[in-house]
Formats: sequence, structure tokens, C-alpha cells
Amino acid sequence: MEHDFHPDAKLAEHAQDCRHVFAYGSLIWNPGFEFLTKSMAQLAGYHRSLCVFSNHYRGTHEKPGLVLGLDLGGTCRGIVYKVSDEKWLGVLAYIRKRELVSGVYREVIRQVRIMGTEDMVPALTYVVNRPHSQYAGKLQIEDVARYVAQGHGLSGTSKAYVENTLAALKDYGIEEKKLQSVLDALQSQA
Repeated sequence: MEHDFHPDAKLAEHAQDCRHVFAYGSLIWNPGFEFLTKSMAQLAGYHRSLCVFSNHYRGTHEKPGLVLGLDLGGTCRGIVYKVSDEKWLGVLAYIRKRELVSGVYREVIRQVRIMGTEDMVPALTYVVNRPHSQYAGKLQIEDVARYVAQGHGLSGTSKAYVENTLAALKDYGIEEKKLQSVLDALQSQA
């Protein structure tokens, strides 16, 4: 069962009952919340993409950076966190405040498979809202590198975001050729 949320929607019963969060970007290396366990997991139907213009955390309106979004198609390997009953509502509030800043992400619950098992769990995650003005779509690698190079916002640079995400993915044995190609393009532009 799939459920979409809006930033101003009141806390839905099914979100209250969910206890897992699927991470595909900065939540892997900087979750910012307490969890009981973390496991590698795979989400079908979406892929990790630098497809979101960042004008808050990793850029400005004048010089947007790029950050990751879950876009339609393919699969995405990441981390699923299990959160305790006692901490869930606080974690949910924290993640919503962090991820629903501008409406470029939609909050959804999707089934993810725990890697190495056949176990599926419902997990809260954030997918890109394609009609939103911050949705960058599929850009050429040179354009991606340019936005990543210029982006600097409240949480630092877009480049550091990409580097930290790539390093965290490598630590989990997740190969991400597209992110690596962005860093390679940045080095060749320098």
C-alpha cells in the first residue's frame, strides 16, 4: 500500500504505525536521529539522482546547488533504519522538518527489501516531486558538475554533499557510477 503526504497534512495513522526510514543520500551519513538497527535495503521503482536544485541547504536562489532525489524508474540500494516505538513520533517530526522544507519532496511509504533476505518492510522515504520548480530533471553531466561546483548553502557545499554520499555508499559496498562521474567531471573542470 502506497501513501503520499503533503507538508501541511496532519499526522496520518499509517505514518504513525511505520517504524522504518529508507535513506538514499545524506540520511545515510548524517541521519540526525536515534535508531535501533540499520540494514542495507533496496527500493524498486526509483533510482538515486542528482535531480533537485538546492537553494537552501546546499545552494542559494541565485546560485543553486544540486542534491539527490529519488526519481522514477530503476532500483535504489540504500539503508533502512528501524526506529523504536518511543522515538518514532519525534523522528518523524524531525525528518519532516528536514525534508519538507520547500515541497520538492513527497513523503511516501514504500516497501523495501532487506538485502540478503526476502524480508520486505514498509519504510518512510522521500521521492522527488517532478512538477516542483526545484526539480532539475535529467541534466547533462557538465551541467550537473557546474551546479555541484557552485552550490553552497546553510549545510555546506553541494560538492561535499556528493563526496560524503559517495564515501558512505562505498563503505556499504554500493557502487554509484553516476555520482563518481560527477566528481570526475569536477576534477577535469578544475
